Amino acid sequence: MTAALLIIAIVTACYTILAKRLASTPLTAPMLFIAFGALMSVSGLFKADQAEHILHFTAEIALILLLFLDASQIDLKVLRRDHGWPIRMLLTGLPLSVLIGSVFAWLLLPGWPVAAVVLMAALLAPTDAALGQAVVSNTIVPDRVRRTLTVESGLNDGLALPLVLLFASLLSAEVSQDGTYWLVFAAAQLILGPIAGIVMGWLGGRVLLWSKAKNYTSEVYEGVGAIALAIATYLLANQIGGNGFIAAFVGGLTFGNVVKGQCKFIYEFTESEGQMLSWGAFFLLGLVLVPTAVNHLDAAGLAVILTSLFIVRPLAVWMSLARTDTSAMTRLFLGWFGPRGLATALFALLVAQQNGPEAAEPILMLAINAVWISALLHGVTAAPAAKWYARKLGKVTDCAETQPIHSSAKPLRTHQPPNVN
Repeated sequence: MTAALLIIAIVTACYTILAKRLASTPLTAPMLFIAFGALMSVSGLFKADQAEHILHFTAEIALILLLFLDASQIDLKVLRRDHGWPIRMLLTGLPLSVLIGSVFAWLLLPGWPVAAVVLMAALLAPTDAALGQAVVSNTIVPDRVRRTLTVESGLNDGLALPLVLLFASLLSAEVSQDGTYWLVFAAAQLILGPIAGIVMGWLGGRVLLWSKAKNYTSEVYEGVGAIALAIATYLLANQIGGNGFIAAFVGGLTFGNVVKGQCKFIYEFTESEGQMLSWGAFFLLGLVLVPTAVNHLDAAGLAVILTSLFIVRPLAVWMSLARTDTSAMTRLFLGWFGPRGLATALFALLVAQQNGPEAAEPILMLAINAVWISALLHGVTAAPAAKWYARKLGKVTDCAETQPIHSSAKPLRTHQPPNVN
């Protein structure tokens, strides 16, 4: 065990030393850490059963913090005023992804219950910009396009979660034949969770502003407070019968729009500690689940995954951006760069905990296979596709993609690292 931990620490340190150089290659952090985890498992250096409980704990903490902190960086007023593309992709494209994905999954998985089919489509709808970092951090790609992908990936996991929970409850009702209980359970989760999030986010934001006005706190302690608030929001929602993850997302959205950029920690965490947390989650997925998932991958499952990547999302994005100022090339570009990442994997783990192994295992295995396949395909194509897109776009003058979002617009996030803008 000590030797395995030593190897993990050395590999992580080596990656941080080479991270900038690797950013210009197809080797992304999620791809490398998933592969490293799988290699550790297959080699026997680290037993998967020894890390299973660590995976569930890490996944839960990662999901709470990333939902809260990602949502807290969104300025709703600016989003409504200046960001028509991501709004369309979220409010129209996301439901279309679930709808179109359900149709294909129903055709390709004929033995599955309808609730399981729609649940699978909902699990494959959220995207993760971290798997396409070579796109969202590449300045040769126009700012408006990169910002659209960043905003969409930051919000679509929180918006997809209610659908995941609803259809997971319907699947449980179908399996247990106790529909009334599960419908009441789903209603409580979807109603009480947002209430807890709004209350905690608003109170936390107001208290922080009051404390800063009185000079009672500092930036160091604000960071501790933000993490504590995210966890407290999750726990309160669970305590009153709501869903803690929905509460974390709504709480972060409320908190961020109350403090309006006056808590720098929520931006810095995403670029530092949040990266480490994500890497750890990807490593544990590779260690605990990927080898088993690969053994469960069959032709039907592979068809669902490839259809989701190559047809479902591109078609949903194309339709959602109809009659906008996007070019056909940009719609295709935005449609392709929707990597399936942590949200898909972590939501699938939640479903597995809620449902019995007979119903949940096929869903979990398919979701994990989707994550590593997406990490591979999007990682390999991110850098060359970004160069191709920028080169093609450079031949077109006066195109909407290269224009500023709004001459007087504030950034959507009150702070962003330079490499994103």
